Amino acid sequence: MAVQPLTQWETGLLSCCDDINSCCYGFWCCPCLACTVSGNAGENRCLPLCDICSPAIASACSIPLCVPPAVLAMRVGIRHRYGIKGSYCKDIATSCFCVWCSWCQMHREMKYRKKNPTNIVSIQPGPMRSAPANPPPAGFVSHPQGVVVASY
Repeated sequence: MAVQPLTQWETGLLSCCDDINSCCYGFWCCPCLACTVSGNAGENRCLPLCDICSPAIASACSIPLCVPPAVLAMRVGIRHRYGIKGSYCKDIATSCFCVWCSWCQMHREMKYRKKNPTNIVSIQPGPMRSAPANPPPAGFVSHPQGVVVASY
């Protein structure tokens, strides 16, 4: 399989003029836009509600929470799915300081990718190994150099 080069986001973080409908939708009802993006990405549509509820719950439990978890997870997921350049540090900064702009950018990206399908990048660890034909009996652990008795 050939390795495809990483691409850029199709629109910038503040490129609202590229798709006025997405930004107007996000401006008037950003939770609705966030839930739409989440659903279109194949995740639970209620996932963005974690960003609304999590600061209150975290502060009630005396847990410092700075990064909205849903927007960060969706941003990283979309970036990895479509092979978009970036880093976790940039995703965290964007998720912390530009939450609504981030949801609008992800919405525009998904609309673009739906109109212009590309290969989805599959990031998986090395080749999967199949289970051995005869697994070791209970109490034994498989080891590359033979079977080892597990002691607890």
